[in-house]
Amino acid sequence: MRITIEQAREIARRAARRAGANEAAATSLANATVAAEISGRDSVGFAHLPDYLAGFAAGRIAGTAQPGIAFPTPATIRVDAHGGIAQLGFDLAFDELRTRAALYGVAMFAQTNSYTAGELGYYTRRLAEAGLVAFAVSNGPALVTAGTSRSAVYGTNPLSFAAPVADGPALVIDQASSATAFVNIRRAASEGGTIPEGWAIDAAGAPTTDARQAMKGLLLAFGGTRGANIALMAEVMAAGLTGANWSCDAPSFADGNATPGVGLFILAIAPAVLAPDFPARLVQQIARLAAAGIHIPGRREITEEAKQQLELPAEFTPDEDA
Repeated sequence: MRITIEQAREIARRAARRAGANEAAATSLANATVAAEISGRDSVGFAHLPDYLAGFAAGRIAGTAQPGIAFPTPATIRVDAHGGIAQLGFDLAFDELRTRAALYGVAMFAQTNSYTAGELGYYTRRLAEAGLVAFAVSNGPALVTAGTSRSAVYGTNPLSFAAPVADGPALVIDQASSATAFVNIRRAASEGGTIPEGWAIDAAGAPTTDARQAMKGLLLAFGGTRGANIALMAEVMAAGLTGANWSCDAPSFADGNATPGVGLFILAIAPAVLAPDFPARLVQQIARLAAAGIHIPGRREITEEAKQQLELPAEFTPDEDA
């Protein structure tokens, strides 16, 4: 069923409120959920929303948490989410992050003690749309093994990069350090499907293409040791620098009543400080690469219809109370 963007936000907001979120958290989550859908990342849009709703209901997410914001240095913003959603802390600090990056040339955002971050590109895209170059990493409960270990040591630990481009959508890179995101494995398992080789191992530690067996096992880092290095880098920045739980210490995002308590680290850079013509130079370089057949991430053209309407699964379509 196709509904308007505003209807979609209201459905997500009301669902979060019913699950136990206060108005501020529900609004932040609804905005991020719809933004993921618009950007084409539906696996972390409404498909991911039930994880948040269950988290509110079970106490894994503190639905009424008020993030604490501090400024250890003029160019540093430190946020304690107090067990709430990552999006709310970012929303509350966004204007300060943007202003301080413009003033000092660079600013850092470090958030601890939150639920998992959802679509990481949501954070960097918003900063790029404000004219900043942004880099972000986050961690989550351990789902990924690496090396010769057969234990979960890292979360999917995504990284995202975004940059403003003159006269067009921002350049946005958003990818997990695992071979795929957990939500993709879960979706394939729910459909009884298969997954590519190299994505996961089963409970016995053997490679598997059976998504249901992968759900009982562990994910793998992309590219072997190189991907594992990226996961470690994200872990050090997202958990180490923020003081959040290491992934292997983080409670589950899907079971129990304890917050994962993971971290989010964002670096925002004002390109005008170094290269005043940066957005124009970047659009020319992107055009040259695209002409050579290079895939440019995050540059999907969004139609006017897509900006106004979404197609949602039946379980999220409006009812008389929505």
